[in-house]
Amino acid sequence: MVFRTLIAAVVAAGLAAPVVTATQGDRADERRRMVETQLVRRGIADRRVLEAMSTVPRHRFVSAGLQRAAYDDNPLPIGYGQTISQPYIVAKMTELLGLTPASTLFELGTGSGYQAAVAARLAAHVYTMEIQPPLAERARATLGSLGYRNVTVRQGDGYYGWEEHAPFDAVIVTAAASHIPPPLLAQLKPGGRMVIPVGPAFATQRLMLVEKGADGGITTRALFPVRFVPVTTSGDRDGNRKPHHP
Repeated sequence: MVFRTLIAAVVAAGLAAPVVTATQGDRADERRRMVETQLVRRGIADRRVLEAMSTVPRHRFVSAGLQRAAYDDNPLPIGYGQTISQPYIVAKMTELLGLTPASTLFELGTGSGYQAAVAARLAAHVYTMEIQPPLAERARATLGSLGYRNVTVRQGDGYYGWEEHAPFDAVIVTAAASHIPPPLLAQLKPGGRMVIPVGPAFATQRLMLVEKGADGGITTRALFPVRFVPVTTSGDRDGNRKPHHP
């Protein structure tokens, strides 16, 4: 009931601007339960985020064998040592970005494409980079089949950002980094936000909110502990070279 009231208010206010109109009834009841039990009860309050999470068909971003578990309260493997994050984490990171309909977002780590799909319902355009060629190709195909036209997927090392489309209003990193990549800070607009898990690989990290002031000054805030798979890069920046295939 809480969820339905929130969504009704979003529509009435004219805030919902779905990128994709198809698949609205495709496992919609499961998405409503996911939003009610996993997001609203944990404090996710941004109505546009809740609308996006209620609409994007998460099961389309996982393999056929895992689709039954797509709306469960946990991450799922997508191959190549990567995962699709727990729904709450996707919603929380999206909420922290503070996206508007005019925002451009850079994402390091496309993975399945699900996070990009959720963000694309709130932002003007999402530029997302994935180092694993099969994952980049799969995400591009999935997003295309669902009708997303404001997401651009590129295969490559996202550590360096995407300079030709910079600066960005927001940056999201969807795997754990040992530090905040300087190129991503440089490509963040004044007034922009970055959300990134920082910490050691295969251990507990901290989700960080990074903000760039109007004067270019950087402030960081550690929010809460998380566990993400490590960022895969093409170079030895974290002390041990990560192969493209685990």
